[in-house]
Amino acid sequence: PMPNFQQEFLATAAEDAKELLKLHWDEIAVNKDKIKLNPHWEAYVDLEDKGQLRIFTARENGKLIGYFVNIIVPHLHYQDHLFSHNDVIFLDPEYRKGFTAWRLIKFATEQLTIAGVSVMMINIKRHKPFDQLLKRLKFTETESIYSKRLGAT
Repeated sequence: PMPNFQQEFLATAAEDAKELLKLHWDEIAVNKDKIKLNPHWEAYVDLEDKGQLRIFTARENGKLIGYFVNIIVPHLHYQDHLFSHNDVIFLDPEYRKGFTAWRLIKFATEQLTIAGVSVMMINIKRHKPFDQLLKRLKFTETESIYSKRLGAT
């Protein structure tokens, strides 16, 4: 069967996403011994209430197999333009063959374009890259992000 792609809301996606979020964290998180997965659900609700959160999902026979979550805000340097900052993107490893990831990102891109977004930004983990997929979708690498864990907790 072919997955279905749609925009969803926290009310329909959050509970279904919990299992995938754990898989996602297990696969890509760094500093797992010090920084545990603990989503700030209230902040997501607040963003959604403000119209700034877009959740795009892939489901097969109703089962959530992937998500692509974006935060939409006017850019601080270019206030006339809405920028979409990808928060999380994940596809169940069992569905990574074929075009499911490509179709999910393409669907989200089309929906965000309709919503008036000027630029979509996706941060990828260097230890888990999917550059080739993004290049096929006409994304351009524009920045690098470096991180360093600070603090004792």
